Amino acid sequence: LCMLGAFFALTVAGALGMEQWAGAQGAVGLVGLLLATACFCGSLNWTINRLAYRPLRKASKLSLLVAAIGASFVLVNLGLFWGGLPMDVFAGGTSSAAPKAFPALVSPLPAAQLGDVVFGRTDLLVVCVTLPLMVALTVLVRFTKLGKAMRAVAQNPTAAALMGIDVERVIGRTFFIGGALGGFGTVVYSLYNQTVNFQMGYRMGMDAFIAAVLGGIGNLPGAVLGGILIGLIRAMSDQYVETRWTNTVVFGLLILILVFRPSGLLGAKLREKV
Repeated sequence: LCMLGAFFALTVAGALGMEQWAGAQGAVGLVGLLLATACFCGSLNWTINRLAYRPLRKASKLSLLVAAIGASFVLVNLGLFWGGLPMDVFAGGTSSAAPKAFPALVSPLPAAQLGDVVFGRTDLLVVCVTLPLMVALTVLVRFTKLGKAMRAVAQNPTAAALMGIDVERVIGRTFFIGGALGGFGTVVYSLYNQTVNFQMGYRMGMDAFIAAVLGGIGNLPGAVLGGILIGLIRAMSDQYVETRWTNTVVFGLLILILVFRPSGLLGAKLREKV
């Protein structure tokens, strides 16, 4: 999903020539690109739920898992075909499987310095997009009517339906919100790394899963904290160990967290009824 969002953003940026935009026009264009990609990914995720998951809602969890794997294969192959578009940003469509360079819509120049640490504008972009989204999502889930309905459906969909909650509508909106967040994230990811490819979703998915486990499943600030920790661990491993050992270090840390604190760093320990 995030991979197709990145390809959508690349297509829009290439079609409009956004790399040449500067000043206020560039800032407005960047905000518009974030919102457009969020809407695209949200709508795509809602459609996947409608076509693939909703018919299997009462089926076994294994059926849903197989459907999710099948949907991922479909999306990956769509990305492979999309990468062959005859556009300059896709290298004229001559090599659909090759990585594509993402335009530098945000200047790589330094924006701030704290001691010996220099923060680039892309670093500030990550903070300026991530923190407001985290706060907004936390407020949505904890304090709004939709958020309460989401938590109720997650806990017991049958009881939620008996209380008058439209379960399918809540699930559909949840899929849209999740996809929209993926759209925001993939634009920031693409701008920061400046390269996209049709298999980038696997790496993003693994890092997202590890971040959620580190922070605590279901804990929104914990997921952000887990992502920051993974970034720091990867950077320190690349610097002080070797790049080839980075994934081993990250997954080794994941195993330690699962062994000694299964609930995650910020996750609450729940009592189990026997």
